[in-house]
Amino acid sequence: MSTLVVVGTQWGDEGKGKIVDILTEHADVIVRFQGGNNAGHTLVVDGEKFIFHLIPSGILNDDKLCLIGNGIVIDPSVFIQELEGLASRGRPVTADRLRLSPNAHLIMPYHKALDHAGEAAKDEGKKLGTTGRGIGPCYDDKIVRNGIKVADLLDPALFREKLEDNVKEKNFYLTKLLNADPLDPETIYGEFQDYAERLAPFIDNVSVLIDDALHKGKNVLFEGAQGTQLDIDHGTYPFVTSSNTVAGAACCGAGIGPSKIDGVLGICKAYTTRVGAGPFPTELEDAVGDHLQEKGAEFGSTTGRRRRCGWLDGVVLRDAVRINGLDGLVITKLDVLSGLGQLNICTEYDISGTRHTCMPANIREVESIKPIYRTLSGWQKDLSQMRSFDDLPEEAKDYFKTIEDMAETPIMLISVGPGREQTIFLKNPFE
Repeated sequence: MSTLVVVGTQWGDEGKGKIVDILTEHADVIVRFQGGNNAGHTLVVDGEKFIFHLIPSGILNDDKLCLIGNGIVIDPSVFIQELEGLASRGRPVTADRLRLSPNAHLIMPYHKALDHAGEAAKDEGKKLGTTGRGIGPCYDDKIVRNGIKVADLLDPALFREKLEDNVKEKNFYLTKLLNADPLDPETIYGEFQDYAERLAPFIDNVSVLIDDALHKGKNVLFEGAQGTQLDIDHGTYPFVTSSNTVAGAACCGAGIGPSKIDGVLGICKAYTTRVGAGPFPTELEDAVGDHLQEKGAEFGSTTGRRRRCGWLDGVVLRDAVRINGLDGLVITKLDVLSGLGQLNICTEYDISGTRHTCMPANIREVESIKPIYRTLSGWQKDLSQMRSFDDLPEEAKDYFKTIEDMAETPIMLISVGPGREQTIFLKNPFE
């Protein structure tokens, strides 16, 4: 038996989906534990591209059990679309391979309406760059105890009662405060009763299923979404997501005790990217930034927005090591750095003449950061066909050594392309 939590170390988009898909070979159960369909995990299998927003990345393996935990917020329409999309590509998913926690909360139409209207009402410079998918407002309702859970779908009378109370309140905000159109509760009720019929076969106690798997000696893989710097508590607040993205959230979001976690693996892109608004100390708005964006095909898999690109931020990485308790690292998109004459890694921050080795809590200080860099030699070779660490150029090996020394954490896998086969194993994190 072994349990492994996989998390992003930066601002998301680190390549977690591909790594989870690869590690699924060594797992029996794969669990999503936080976030919603604001996440987008991209996989390339046998040249075929898949993007998952809710369903765990292990679903492409027919002999694995995939679980969606209570920490997720569920948009039923997206869940059903993903099921139908897989079926249309000859990969149907049945309830024996996918289960959904009854304690997960539902994203309702009024959550999406509030998300869009609220963001539109903000002044320029104060917009958060939300995906507009209702994630934040859904978590808002969960925290103030107004949320509607997946379990409520199975009780039409309870669902209607909660729905009517919520729509009355939300329509007040939409019409009186945000100058938006009201929503009709009867339309929503009918729509969600259809969803209830589709979701019912998948609903099960995820916490119990995980516990049963562990008692049977099975390996469980927990799949995080977004990244450490988007964590609601530990990220660059308020430019963050609405959930805890760090490894500790796997316990709360799936229903497992912390003593059951055996290891934590951090996914780190060989450079840094960020989507939407918010501070980004190592951002490059020059030819190098364009190189990273174009060669790395840096467009958000959820929003389609162009990702901002910059040098690897070692301060952010060290924060992730500490906050998540990382046992190992995966470096992704190393191939994108080929062709650059020199590479920079941020080792410290300069804030008003004072050096800092961790991300400050004050957002004004974060916005004034001047990165302090260590410069390394780049390489020209194409790495996409390399399958062994020994094949890599010495400059790439030096880059890894610098990362390992700075993070005080070993690198276990290296990704040199989007395909499963474009991965170099240094150590199996399940062993």
